[in-house]
Amino acid sequence: MAEFALPKNSRITKGVTHAPSTTPSDRKRLKTFKIYRYDPDSGENPRYDTFQVNLDDCGPMVLDALIKMKAEQDSSLTFRRSCREGICGSCSMNIDGRNGLACTTAIEDVKGDIRITPLPHMDVVKDLVPDFTHFYAQYSSIKPWLQTVTPAPAGKERLQSPEDRAKLDGLYECILCACCSTSCPSYWWNSDKFLGPAILLQAYRWLADSRDEMTGERLDELEDPFRLYRCHTIMNCANVCPKGLNPAKAIAEIKKMEAERVV
Repeated sequence: MAEFALPKNSRITKGVTHAPSTTPSDRKRLKTFKIYRYDPDSGENPRYDTFQVNLDDCGPMVLDALIKMKAEQDSSLTFRRSCREGICGSCSMNIDGRNGLACTTAIEDVKGDIRITPLPHMDVVKDLVPDFTHFYAQYSSIKPWLQTVTPAPAGKERLQSPEDRAKLDGLYECILCACCSTSCPSYWWNSDKFLGPAILLQAYRWLADSRDEMTGERLDELEDPFRLYRCHTIMNCANVCPKGLNPAKAIAEIKKMEAERVV
């Protein structure tokens, strides 16, 4: 179960209970959600509000329930969402102690009441919205684009063999939802210096690309006791990735590349 960090100098207080109007015939299908609420502009402490949703009148996913709560019970409830297909990564949050995407987490897969908080150990903008500023700055730092020295073939793309293209499978699918990084204890304690699973997987995506010509420079940037080597391979990242990727394996491959070039 992932640890959740509160804003500094705060504590969770008792919240509000929201419930839909029901009849005796539909009360058996009510699902209770305990939602983390925090508005830094209000000056109030964080709290948990309780919502009840009639599952007979709701879509199957946690995101469906959140949209229904906002539309019918509390319009101030704040969260990110976009594609609803597990592609954009916007609705990443901690659902019943596990990081994941609200749009691909089925309500019925979570037994009992469902507790929802923002991603762990990130500053909270409001309610379920974490601040990704630092995360995106780290992503930018690895220069996540193709870097070359030789000019591109005239009128042609830079080609690669099917075998070289296959090396990118399990890397390019990352949607930068940050579920893996925010489930990593090393990232919790060292996020100011450790790049974390998501960014290091993205870094390896370019190291593994046969068309990129800046391998040495990229490895130089990663060669640091904290930027790379804080990973202890506890596999939380692979366990929670909604796309089924393995950031720990990518990090191990970077370490291998670093060791081999030293020798």
